[in-house]
Formats: sequence, structure tokens, C-alpha cells
Amino acid sequence: MENESEYPDNRWLILGVMSLSLIIVMLNNVTLNVALPELSKDLKAGNSELQWIMDSYALVFGGTLLLMGALGDRFGRKGALQIGLIIVASASAWTALYAETSNQVIFARAAMGLGAALVMPSTLSVVLVVFPPEERGKAIGIWAAMAGIGAPIGLLVGGWAVENFDWQMVFLINVPVIIIALVAGALIIPRSKDSTGKPLDLVGSALSVVALGSLLYGIIEGPSLGWDDQNVIVAFVAFLLSGAMFVRSQLRSEHPLLPLEFFSQRQFTIGLMAIALAMFVMFSFMFMQMLHFQLVRGLSPLEAAIRFFPLPLGLMPAAANSDRLVGKLGRKKVVTLGLSLVAAGLLLFTLVTTETAYVQIALTFVLLGLGMGLTMAPSTTAIMEAIPESKAGVGSATNDASREVGGALGIAIGGSVLNQIYQKSLVIPESFSHIKDVLSSSFPAAMRVGAETGGPEGAALIASAQEAFVSGMVGSCYVAAAVAAIAAIIVWTKMPDEAATNSTSEE
Repeated sequence: MENESEYPDNRWLILGVMSLSLIIVMLNNVTLNVALPELSKDLKAGNSELQWIMDSYALVFGGTLLLMGALGDRFGRKGALQIGLIIVASASAWTALYAETSNQVIFARAAMGLGAALVMPSTLSVVLVVFPPEERGKAIGIWAAMAGIGAPIGLLVGGWAVENFDWQMVFLINVPVIIIALVAGALIIPRSKDSTGKPLDLVGSALSVVALGSLLYGIIEGPSLGWDDQNVIVAFVAFLLSGAMFVRSQLRSEHPLLPLEFFSQRQFTIGLMAIALAMFVMFSFMFMQMLHFQLVRGLSPLEAAIRFFPLPLGLMPAAANSDRLVGKLGRKKVVTLGLSLVAAGLLLFTLVTTETAYVQIALTFVLLGLGMGLTMAPSTTAIMEAIPESKAGVGSATNDASREVGGALGIAIGGSVLNQIYQKSLVIPESFSHIKDVLSSSFPAAMRVGAETGGPEGAALIASAQEAFVSGMVGSCYVAAAVAAIAAIIVWTKMPDEAATNSTSEE
């Protein structure tokens, strides 16, 4: 594709298909969250099994991203996209129709993660090669908007499916949407790949899977197993060793999987950092708010998901139109502004109490969405501009991996801060002292016990747990705001300013 002098006339339609494929991947990251209680009852799954049902997707997805992006570059991005969608659809349909045990669901989720790792890098790399340079900022902005709204849509879809049908519908709903994306893609997506024919870096590919997989395992399992747990420590040691070996292999390889000279470009490195920290904030915030809306405010999963929609209402227009603002102000100023808005929104959220009206929360969501849109779209463009089209899949996968690692860190660290403050703030009535450890270690357990007990003592426990949770949520928001503020300072001081370049290219 990169050798053709003209770009396809239907490239905006191609972007639509890429956006649909991307949303499928992003919503599957979170859709199952709201179905876990139903899964637990139907499959008699314990906490460990439920954790692995969620984590198997994220671990396989994040761990294989670089390899799958490289396969798309080497053998064809359209083929990688189509095969990935078929894997996700097949695993989803099989799970909905035949899965009877938690282990079967875990296996199916892992297969879906593998398919998603083929799909996500392909969507952005196809966008890169079908759009001319002057339109890429706009196209990538729309891609970033779709990536940003995927998670809130996933919560909504999951809540709707569980409330109106059953947990199987969370999987089955993937199939018709994927069929539409497959048929449309087969008809309109052009074929493209690395025309140089360079061999695949097998050693680098294997090391990238071990490094990313072990890093994500350690981050995801740390909060539940404990950061000093032997398995978690082994995972981080494995990451450090395999990561060092990966860097060494890339320096020595004639055809490296991920050329390390990419990282010498500040727009690439700072763009990755900005994306990772933005996802840190977004996923930690969404994790907290689903608990807040359901257990503090007593909403159903679907009602809670609907309350998130002011966030994408701010994110979508900001991301889709960020290229215009970059053209006027420069990328550095726009990304710094975005991160500053995110920090401001989080600080405003520290004023929330159990009695705060939803209107105030919704306005804060809009502010956060605007900040996310102005951060993620220009940062993604910066990353993709720094790489040659022949490495579009690997570059896209690197961008996607930074999202995964950032999001996993956000949930892990944000959740840990919340739990620490919750445990210190919870006042347990004397009558519940015999189960003190259970109540202090689990906010949902405290709410459940309080509701089952009833009377003044049950009400007192519920009120104390809600107050303690909100205190933990506020503390976690302070941490996330600090992360956003530090990221804004780094971007302001380190990211190259593209204002002059953009102005020149437009003239």
C-alpha cells in the first residue's frame, strides 16, 4: 500500500470499519465486569476463578500485542484484522452456547485476547497507510475517540445484557457486530504490508511476549495476592530479565521487532508516556465509579453504566477535533492542556460526598472527557508520525501496549490506595467484631453483611462502609490527579512543539 501514489477514495468509510473493529476490542476489556455476579452463581466460580476470567483476556491481549502487530506488518494487516475478528467471534459464540465451567470461560477469554491482539494494532496501522499525511491527524483523532469510548460502551452493553438476558448474552452480542465488521472489511479494506520482506524477529517476538505478559501479570495480580507474594515477585523478576534480554536482542538483531531508535525520538517516547498515564487515570477512575454508583448510590449495573456517558460526550468531540487545535497551538500545548483538565477534573471529584448531586458529578465527567480527548488523540498521532509505514503494525502495537500497561497500573495502584484508606477509615460496630477482617478487606462484603443484618446495626455498618469507601475514592483521586499533573509537566518540558511544522504544512 505504501508504494502507491494515491490513497483510497473511500478511506473515511475504511476508518468507520476500523472504528467498529476497535470498539469490539475495547468493550470486551470491560463488558464482563458487570456479569461476574451471574457467572459466579451459574458456574459456581470462586473469587480466584472470577479473577482469571477477567485477567486471561488482558494478559494474552497485552502480552502478544507486539508479536501480533509484527505479524500484521510482515504478512498483511487486512488478513491479521480478519483472522483476529474471526477468533473473537468464534470464541464468543462457543462460550455463549457451550461453556459450562469457569475453566472453559477462562480459556475462551484467553482466545478472545489473542484475537483482539491481532485486531487492535491492525486498525491503527491501516488508518496510517490509507490516509495522506495532511489527514492523518484527523483520522487518528477519530480512532482515539473510538478507543476512548469503547470502555464506557462496554459497561453499558454488559449492564443491558445482564439485566435483560443472562451472562451468555455478554458474549453472544459480539457475533452479529463482528459479522458486520468482517463483511465490510472484506469488501473495502485494501491489502497492505511491509513490502521490504524482512524476516520476522523470532527471538525478539518470544521475549516481548514473556516481558509484557509477566509485567501485566505482576501488575494485575499484585493487589489481590499482595505485592510481596512470591508469584508477583517472580513475575516482576521475569519481566526485568526478559526485558533486558529483549533490549539486548533488539540492539544486536539485523531486523529487530521494535527498532530501539524509535525511542530516541522524543515525540514517540513522550507520546507513549502520555498515553500510558492517561489510561492510568481513566481505568482507575472507571473502576472506582462502578463501585461508587452501584454500592454507594444503589444503582443497577445498567443504571451505573448510563451515568458514565457524560465522559465520552466530552471525549469524542475533543479527540476528533484535536488536530485543528494542534494546528493552531502546537501538540505540546494541546496535550499539556488535556492533562491539566484531567488533573482539574480529578481534584473537583475530591469534593464529592455520599450526598453530592449527580449533576455535579456529570459535569466533572465532561471535563475529564475533554481532557482525555485532548491528551490521547495528539499523543497517538505523535507516536505514529515517528515510525515508518513499514513498521505501522509494531508502532500501533507499542501504542496499544502502553494503553494496556497504563490501564492495568491505574486499576492496581488506584485500587490499592482506595483499599488502604477504606480499611483505615472503616468503623465496625462491636456486634460485627468477629468478622472484622472480612468487612475491612472487602467493601462489597461490608455492604452485603449490613443489608442481610438489617436494623440499626446493619444500617450503621452500611453508612460507615459507604463513608470509608468515599474517603478511599477521594484519596485515589488525589493520587490520579498528581499523576496527571506530573505527566502535564513532563509533556510541557520534554515534548517537541509541532506548531511551526503544522503551520508550514498547511500553507
